Parts: sequence; C-alpha cells; structure tokens
Amino acid sequence: MGTATFADERYILGPAPESAGLPTPPVFDSPEAERQYRKEQLAAGFRLFGRFGFSEGVAGHITVRDPDNPHHFWVNPFGMSFSQIKASDLVLVDHEGQVLHGNRPVNRAAFVIHSQVHAARPDVLAAAHAHSLHGKAFSSLGIPLAPITQDACAFYEDHGLYTDYRGVADEIEEGQRIGAALGPHKAVILANHGLLTTGRTVAEAVWWFITMERSCQAQLLAMAAGTPRHIDHATALKTRDQVGTPTAGWLQAQPLWDQITASDPDLFN
Repeated sequence: MGTATFADERYILGPAPESAGLPTPPVFDSPEAERQYRKEQLAAGFRLFGRFGFSEGVAGHITVRDPDNPHHFWVNPFGMSFSQIKASDLVLVDHEGQVLHGNRPVNRAAFVIHSQVHAARPDVLAAAHAHSLHGKAFSSLGIPLAPITQDACAFYEDHGLYTDYRGVADEIEEGQRIGAALGPHKAVILANHGLLTTGRTVAEAVWWFITMERSCQAQLLAMAAGTPRHIDHATALKTRDQVGTPTAGWLQAQPLWDQITASDPDLFN
C-alpha cells in the first residue's frame, strides 16, 4: 500500500481498480449549464451556512462569478434566510452595483466587499463571509490563526489580517481595504467583524469558511485552557501543502454537499 496526500490528488485507497480516481469539479459545454451548476452550488452553500448556524440577522453573503462575465456575480437576496435560499432566488449584480437579474434587493455590504474582493483577485471564483460566532469572537483578538492543529495548518501563512474596523462596510473604499488585506491568500480575518474566505469553486470557499470557523473555535478553547503548543514552521508548511490546496478544499466539501443536497432537494428549484 502506498502513501498519498491531497497535494498530489491521491488518497490511501488500498486495492482498487486502476480506473478508480478522485472526483473533480465538472466541466460544462455551455455557459448556461455552468451557470445553473454554480447557482445550485451557491444555494447549497447557503443551506450549509444555515445548518451550521452562521446566520446573524441579515448579515452574511456568498458570491460566485457568472461564467459569461467575470465582472458579474451571483449573491443572496437581502434579508432571506440562508436555510430557505434556492438557486432561483439568487440575484445577479455587476461590479458597479447594478442588479441585472432578480426581483429582490442586495445587501450593500455584500456588494461593497465582494465586488472589491473579486476585482482584486481575478483568480478567485467565489467568496464567503458571515458573522459566525467563533470567527467574530476570534477576530476581536487582532491576531492571526495559529498552527496548533492539523486543520489550522491549511491557513498557515495563507490568511490576511484586516485590523482597521470602521463600522458596517458601506463604502467602496472599505471593500478595497479588505481586498488589500486579503492579498494573495485564501482567507482574511476581519478584526471585530468575522471571517472571509475565497476559492476557485463555491465548494472550496464554503469549506474554508467552515473549517476556519472551527479552527477559531479550537484555538479559543485551547487558549482558555492554557498555552497552545504550536506546530513547527516546516511541519506546518508541509501540512498546508497537504490539506490547504484548492483541490483539498473542494474534496473536503463533498461529504457536506452530499448531505445537504440529499436533505434539502428544494435548493435546486
């Protein structure tokens, strides 16, 4: 039996047919088919956020670029429960703030933050932000996530820290500052606010948010109990290369996707 890691896209599988391989994100022949898939993924992401208890009033948003125009993105309607969002409810917005499709308004903070994150990072397809309990508690400390667990190593030297909280994000300049703080990383901690994660797929962005929220919770618990022991630099980097890649993020989201699409089939409507 050979060894394998997420980094080289293999698992330890034992005896298996040569044709058995890892699943990969689907490829589509038309932008229409890809658009529908992205919208369904987005709706599933919101259902997962609802299931994990990430809702806080009207706060929180996940976005994905439209396949026809990378300067247009799909987002949740303002004031709609994460747990009830369907693919058909999503709203299309451009980077100038014009609603192009949909019959409900959009959270201005969603436009301010996500338009600038997308503008700053052409490689990012999706971005996720919510006021999750442990993420916002951890963000008040003004420190980066430490490599104290294997899961936290996914973010080792791969997340930014935005320390200049100025109230609700309602001005484009605030979104630009958040985009700058994100830099080339997969995530950013927004001080006194919460977490924001990105990905090359919706599933990846959503997974990074879920596991970063849990890693914040783990660090808060460890700090309350004592002084957490850090994983050494070389091992943390090696672990990040195993569990922190885009492929790893997409793969680790798949069991959650299977669960939510089975339990909430109406999200496809």
